Amino acid sequence: MTRDHLLAAEIFAYSFADYAKNLQEGHIRFKEEMPNTVRNLEKAENENWPDEDLATAIDMDMTKTLLWKKRFRHALEVVDAPDPVTAFRNAVRQSIVNELGRHQLGDAELESAVTQVCFRTADLSFVLDKGQMKLSDCSVDLRSEG
Repeated sequence: MTRDHLLAAEIFAYSFADYAKNLQEGHIRFKEEMPNTVRNLEKAENENWPDEDLATAIDMDMTKTLLWKKRFRHALEVVDAPDPVTAFRNAVRQSIVNELGRHQLGDAELESAVTQVCFRTADLSFVLDKGQMKLSDCSVDLRSEG
Protein backbone atom coordinates (compact mmCIF):
# COMPACT_ATOMS: atom_id res chain seq x y z
CA MET A 1 0.00 0.00 0.00
CA THR A 2 1.14 3.53 -0.68
CA ARG A 3 1.41 6.26 1.94
CA ASP A 4 -1.89 7.70 0.66
CA HIS A 5 -3.57 4.31 1.16
CA LEU A 6 -2.20 4.04 4.71
CA LEU A 7 -3.37 7.56 5.50
CA ALA A 8 -6.79 6.77 4.03
CA ALA A 9 -7.04 3.65 6.16
CA GLU A 10 -6.31 5.71 9.27
CA ILE A 11 -8.62 8.58 8.34
CA PHE A 12 -11.54 6.35 7.38
CA ALA A 13 -10.98 3.96 10.34
CA TYR A 14 -10.06 0.80 8.45
CA SER A 15 -7.44 -1.64 9.63
CA PHE A 16 -4.51 -1.76 7.23
CA ALA A 17 -5.31 -5.42 6.49
CA ASP A 18 -8.96 -4.68 5.63
CA TYR A 19 -7.95 -1.73 3.47
CA ALA A 20 -5.36 -3.86 1.64
CA LYS A 21 -7.99 -6.56 1.04
CA ASN A 22 -10.36 -4.01 -0.48
CA LEU A 23 -7.54 -2.71 -2.67
CA GLN A 24 -6.77 -6.22 -3.91
CA GLU A 25 -10.43 -6.69 -4.73
CA GLY A 26 -10.23 -3.55 -6.89
CA HIS A 27 -12.78 -1.39 -5.10
CA ILE A 28 -12.60 2.07 -6.69
CA ARG A 29 -13.43 3.74 -3.39
CA PHE A 30 -10.23 2.36 -1.86
CA LYS A 31 -8.06 2.69 -4.96
CA GLU A 32 -9.00 6.23 -5.93
CA GLU A 33 -11.70 8.02 -3.96
CA MET A 34 -10.27 7.77 -0.44
CA PRO A 35 -6.66 8.46 -1.57
CA ASN A 36 -7.97 11.52 -3.46
CA THR A 37 -9.53 12.75 -0.22
CA VAL A 38 -6.17 12.24 1.50
CA ARG A 39 -4.35 14.22 -1.18
CA ASN A 40 -6.87 17.06 -0.88
CA LEU A 41 -6.57 17.07 2.91
CA GLU A 42 -2.79 17.19 2.67
CA LYS A 43 -2.82 19.94 0.07
CA ALA A 44 -5.31 21.94 2.13
CA GLU A 45 -3.11 21.52 5.20
CA ASN A 46 0.08 22.53 3.39
CA GLU A 47 -1.49 25.45 1.57
CA ASN A 48 -3.80 26.67 4.38
CA TRP A 49 -6.97 26.39 2.36
CA PRO A 50 -10.12 28.04 3.71
CA ASP A 51 -12.61 25.53 5.12
CA GLU A 52 -15.03 26.25 2.28
CA ASP A 53 -12.45 25.15 -0.31
CA LEU A 54 -11.62 22.00 1.62
CA ALA A 55 -15.30 21.11 2.04
CA THR A 56 -15.81 21.47 -1.71
CA ALA A 57 -12.69 19.47 -2.58
CA ILE A 58 -13.54 16.52 -0.35
CA ASP A 59 -17.30 16.80 -0.92
CA MET A 60 -18.12 17.12 2.78
CA ASP A 61 -20.32 19.42 4.80
CA MET A 62 -18.32 22.49 5.81
CA THR A 63 -19.25 21.97 9.46
CA LYS A 64 -17.20 18.75 9.40
CA THR A 65 -13.94 20.17 8.04
CA LEU A 66 -12.39 20.53 11.50
CA LEU A 67 -13.06 16.84 12.16
CA TRP A 68 -11.47 15.84 8.84
CA LYS A 69 -8.43 18.03 9.49
CA LYS A 70 -8.05 16.40 12.91
CA ARG A 71 -8.36 12.92 11.40
CA PHE A 72 -5.68 13.82 8.86
CA ARG A 73 -3.27 15.10 11.52
CA HIS A 74 -3.82 12.00 13.63
CA ALA A 75 -3.22 9.79 10.59
CA LEU A 76 0.07 11.59 9.97
CA GLU A 77 1.17 10.82 13.55
CA VAL A 78 0.81 7.13 12.77
CA VAL A 79 1.80 6.82 9.11
CA ASP A 80 4.67 9.31 9.17
CA ALA A 81 6.05 8.25 12.55
CA PRO A 82 9.84 7.76 12.54
CA ASP A 83 9.57 4.03 13.29
CA PRO A 84 6.95 1.27 13.75
CA VAL A 85 7.05 1.38 17.56
CA THR A 86 6.33 5.12 17.63
CA ALA A 87 3.58 4.60 15.06
CA PHE A 88 2.05 1.88 17.23
CA ARG A 89 2.27 3.95 20.42
CA ASN A 90 0.66 6.93 18.63
CA ALA A 91 -2.13 4.73 17.29
CA VAL A 92 -2.76 3.16 20.70
CA ARG A 93 -2.81 6.58 22.38
CA GLN A 94 -5.30 7.90 19.82
CA SER A 95 -7.52 4.84 20.24
CA ILE A 96 -7.57 5.16 24.01
CA VAL A 97 -8.40 8.86 23.81
CA ASN A 98 -11.17 8.14 21.28
CA GLU A 99 -12.67 5.36 23.37
CA LEU A 100 -12.21 6.88 26.83
CA GLY A 101 -12.13 10.61 26.07
CA ARG A 102 -15.28 11.27 28.06
CA HIS A 103 -13.48 10.03 31.19
CA GLN A 104 -11.00 12.93 31.16
CA LEU A 105 -7.86 10.83 31.59
CA GLY A 106 -4.85 12.77 32.75
CA ASP A 107 -1.66 12.67 30.69
CA ALA A 108 0.05 10.31 33.16
CA GLU A 109 -2.94 7.93 33.17
CA LEU A 110 -3.10 7.98 29.38
CA GLU A 111 0.61 7.26 29.04
CA SER A 112 0.36 4.47 31.62
CA ALA A 113 -2.43 2.84 29.60
CA VAL A 114 -0.39 3.16 26.40
CA THR A 115 2.60 1.59 28.15
CA GLN A 116 0.49 -1.30 29.44
CA VAL A 117 -0.86 -2.03 25.95
CA CYS A 118 2.72 -1.97 24.64
CA PHE A 119 3.87 -4.37 27.37
CA ARG A 120 1.02 -6.73 26.48
CA THR A 121 1.97 -6.47 22.81
CA ALA A 122 5.57 -7.32 23.66
CA ASP A 123 4.30 -10.31 25.66
CA LEU A 124 2.21 -11.44 22.69
CA SER A 125 5.30 -11.17 20.51
CA PHE A 126 7.24 -13.35 22.95
CA VAL A 127 4.52 -16.01 23.00
CA LEU A 128 4.22 -15.98 19.22
CA ASP A 129 7.99 -16.31 18.82
CA LYS A 130 7.99 -19.33 21.13
CA GLY A 131 5.30 -20.91 18.97
CA GLN A 132 7.14 -19.93 15.79
CA MET A 133 4.23 -17.78 14.71
CA LYS A 134 4.00 -14.28 13.32
CA LEU A 135 1.70 -11.51 14.49
CA SER A 136 0.06 -11.56 11.07
CA ASP A 137 -0.98 -15.16 11.78
CA CYS A 138 -3.31 -13.68 14.43
CA SER A 139 -4.47 -10.64 12.46
CA VAL A 140 -8.06 -11.74 11.90
CA ASP A 141 -8.50 -12.86 15.51
CA LEU A 142 -7.01 -9.61 16.84
CA ARG A 143 -9.42 -7.57 14.74
CA SER A 144 -12.47 -9.42 16.00
CA GLU A 145 -14.61 -7.85 18.70
CA GLY A 146 -13.66 -9.98 21.50
